Amino acid sequence: MKQNLILGLHSYEIISYSIIILSALLFIILERIFPYNKGQRVLREGFFNDFALYTIAQSYILGIIIFTFIIKWIDESYGVSRLQLFANVPIWLQLVFFTLTHDLYIYLMHRFMHSNKYLWRLHEAHHSPKTVDWLSGSRSHAFEILINQTVEFLPIVLLGAPPEVAAYKGVISGVWGMYIHANLGINTGWMQKIINGPEMHRIHHTTGKGRNKNFATKFAFWDWIFGTAYLPEERAAEYGLKTFFPANFFKQFTFAFRSYKKTS
Repeated sequence: MKQNLILGLHSYEIISYSIIILSALLFIILERIFPYNKGQRVLREGFFNDFALYTIAQSYILGIIIFTFIIKWIDESYGVSRLQLFANVPIWLQLVFFTLTHDLYIYLMHRFMHSNKYLWRLHEAHHSPKTVDWLSGSRSHAFEILINQTVEFLPIVLLGAPPEVAAYKGVISGVWGMYIHANLGINTGWMQKIINGPEMHRIHHTTGKGRNKNFATKFAFWDWIFGTAYLPEERAAEYGLKTFFPANFFKQFTFAFRSYKKTS
């Protein structure tokens, strides 16, 4: 496939980045027009960390580690991708397959992270924002991203999918992540039984009962099937953690490895 000579990017990469940027701008506008929690600021507390450090810097570094080192080493060690098992499968069908299977994994892993004290230490960074919006979903511990994105993209590479599939799958995850965390006062009705959205996911980020419910990301039917769905009539108001969590990006990383103090 020809590269863009000006940017040095493939066309599918340009399309992917464009969709993500435009989607972010769209959610910013929609949050101003149809807010769920009124009065939330765009440049709210932790905005710089979430945008510059988590979304851009951490994502860039982890992308190199995941693709250039981890996945490449596994692929070269076993050579499964050379079998080109998905070579003749249409790209759209590959996206459906990888999106569905990865979403089931994320549901199960997400649920496990809430019940395992060691994994919760990694996941609590994601629950630390006191303001839930289009950007807050990007706040995730580096090790959590390392695990989940390796699981997300490794099968795509090993099954011999073209690079477009990984790029477009990343777009789906990125845009959907912005959507379910967006501060949007919408009501999708019966669709909430199938497609996950901010109605249910904002409940998951509250400090109350809903924090241990609504583990699905893209497809809400996982929660309804496995009995973890929770959609109360009362409005969500308080988000974040009930316990202390540092504001500094680097302290947020090391905070996951603090000692477990025994309480008397």
